[in-house]
Amino acid sequence: MLDKLNIIKQRFDEISDLIIQPDVISDQKRYIQLNKEYKELRELMEKREVYVSLQNSINEAEEIIADGSDAEMVEMAKMELETAQEHLPQLEEEIKYLLIPKDPEDAKNAVMEIRAGTGGDEASIFAGDLYRMYTKYCESKGWNVSVVDYNEGTSGGYKEIIFEVSGEDVYGTLKYEAGVHRVQRVPQTETQGRVHTSAATVIVLPEAEEFDIELDMSEIRIERTTSTGPGGQSVNTTYSAIKLHHEPTGMIVSCQDQKSSHKNLEKALKVLRSRLYEMELAKKMEADSEKRKSMVSSGDRSAKIRTYNYPQGRVTDHRINLTLYDLGNIMDGDIQRIIDELQLVRNTEKLKEAGEAF
Repeated sequence: MLDKLNIIKQRFDEISDLIIQPDVISDQKRYIQLNKEYKELRELMEKREVYVSLQNSINEAEEIIADGSDAEMVEMAKMELETAQEHLPQLEEEIKYLLIPKDPEDAKNAVMEIRAGTGGDEASIFAGDLYRMYTKYCESKGWNVSVVDYNEGTSGGYKEIIFEVSGEDVYGTLKYEAGVHRVQRVPQTETQGRVHTSAATVIVLPEAEEFDIELDMSEIRIERTTSTGPGGQSVNTTYSAIKLHHEPTGMIVSCQDQKSSHKNLEKALKVLRSRLYEMELAKKMEADSEKRKSMVSSGDRSAKIRTYNYPQGRVTDHRINLTLYDLGNIMDGDIQRIIDELQLVRNTEKLKEAGEAF
């Protein structure tokens, strides 16, 4: 393990030197990529320092015990050896996980899309509930949420809503939320008190940066219209809403949340870039059998991943058979426990896959 860590230290030292070079700083794309790599490797280097220190303590203690000339020193060495050997296995497991190549998309911001599925008005209301749940969760993480576009339901909620989430490791945290979310409850519109089942689809895309996907603006038709949603007079009377038509794929992206046409165009281009980037990622994932086998893969939009049962006050994640009887708090954004469990399962899978390498 130390050999692996020493090879990585060489790369870390190389990057540490590169990111202060003027020619690297002036190349924004390279500078950003090297900074991300530096940040990821720094955590590993901190663990390496602890690992080397523990190994040195073990070696020194074993030498003192083998010498045996000073009984008091031998007793102290035995205690030090026991402490070091106690900490070593856990540290090795942490290092093994950090040595597994990270998904480069995990550190990115995310674009989320929530769409009402089966269930009519109730599905739109549930889509609105999910949007509220995610915004509350993002607030608790200190992340910023910015709406791109929305289409309101006739009885509340949203037929669809698209929003950006920016912060630290956003996509790596939220990507497991992608899939079909199902709700079982008595709808507001139900007069007989019967429980109905409705659904909404959540899509989570890594936000593509400009150097990830280069857009050819000659292939994009830009349509400017007035906003259709609620807002001030300036929103509804000026041609600030943007609709992009991407000719090669037939993809259409709208943005009407900002009063400025320029800001709406900027947001719409971000979403278009992210959707095109996801198409490329999907092709890569298709070629990667391990990712396709993963229990908590974030790739399948049609998979039913979670049920929110109001009569029983429970939430069940079907991928890992996790059931929590805490629906109220979960709908208020307390979804960290579910995400932690999903990440734990995925990390265990990763360690198993990489087991032979250690």
